[in-house]
Amino acid sequence: MPPFAIAVFDIDGVLRDVGGSYRRAIADTVEHYTNGHYRPTLEDIDQLKSEGIWNNDWKASEVLVHRYFETRGEAKPAVTYEEITDYFQQQYRGPDTEDPEQWTGYISNEPLLVDKAYFQTLARSGIPSAFFSGATRGSANFVLQRRIELKDPILIAMEDGPGKPDPTGLDVVVKKVETQQSLSKSLPVLYAGDTAADMKTVVAAKETFPERQWLAIGILPPHAQKDKAYKASYAEKLKAAGAIAVLDNVQHITAEFVSKQLS
Repeated sequence: MPPFAIAVFDIDGVLRDVGGSYRRAIADTVEHYTNGHYRPTLEDIDQLKSEGIWNNDWKASEVLVHRYFETRGEAKPAVTYEEITDYFQQQYRGPDTEDPEQWTGYISNEPLLVDKAYFQTLARSGIPSAFFSGATRGSANFVLQRRIELKDPILIAMEDGPGKPDPTGLDVVVKKVETQQSLSKSLPVLYAGDTAADMKTVVAAKETFPERQWLAIGILPPHAQKDKAYKASYAEKLKAAGAIAVLDNVQHITAEFVSKQLS
């Protein structure tokens, strides 16, 4: 079937469950640099991310540390952003943070929420895929290439441009898909993500690149679905940030679903 839309996916909380990895690494880092006095819960981290500007988990860790001391009227600790980042990476990747073959940290045990067959089916039904993530390129490709086994996925990662909710990276990855597959320059684009920053990125894309249709699709990460009330609250925050629909699982994005959103 000829392409009729382009699907761009966030990775964390959408393709892989990071409740016990990235978010655990945030909690570890904050606990470490508050001298064991404060370990943020998943709800605390969600509340921070609902502000829509803390997509970078290193920055999220730093701001949680700073806010802890600010609320107590105490001076911020003499720790640099680089030190926070390094500690975070050692928790997330393991002692050897550079060689993916040696990563033994939390990244090695992340449950996958999707498989290769899903993307193959989506492509056959007229929706090519790409990926726009705030994760590092190494971490993103660890899941896309090593875990899901996608060959040469089209990816814009942390190192490739400004972070969300800036829509630059989203526009760039769409253009890469168009060029690689010789597609029309006006196909609608949907972006699936699990945070307010993801949804705000689409809102910004509508304003910055109004020549095409942009759809923000919220995906509820697994940890947000364990409690009915919390699930409803999380979904409302995604909608408030711009989501036109909120789904329990990314695989609910099918050709039929996309067609309905476009009609």
